[in-house]
Amino acid sequence: MDTVLLFTGSIGIFAWGVAHIIPTPAIVRGFGPLSPDNRRIITMEWVAEGLALCFIGVLVFTAAARFGSDSQTAVFVGRFGAGMLLAMALLSALTGARTSILPMRLCPFVKSLAAVLFLIATL
Repeated sequence: MDTVLLFTGSIGIFAWGVAHIIPTPAIVRGFGPLSPDNRRIITMEWVAEGLALCFIGVLVFTAAARFGSDSQTAVFVGRFGAGMLLAMALLSALTGARTSILPMRLCPFVKSLAAVLFLIATL
């Protein structure tokens, strides 16, 4: 069951990361006219968060698949992945989730859900 929880959380947060990256050009356009520097900064930050989510998903998945979900390595990686996701969820809750944009409002919940799956699996 622990493996299923780790894999589910990993695949879910990886997918959320990809879904974060794909619409980047449209998101940046949605800000209206921007200076080239501001356009680059928003693009960089938007893609960086998506890559971080993908990385957490791949790291937890790989640790569980390679070493087994009950190994010290998978437990360590799962718990630290959960911690990072909870920190990112808090940041999202204080910033993007306060907008009217539905995916940004969902972000703290998706990140928290994956974190909870990781934590339950590593208890």
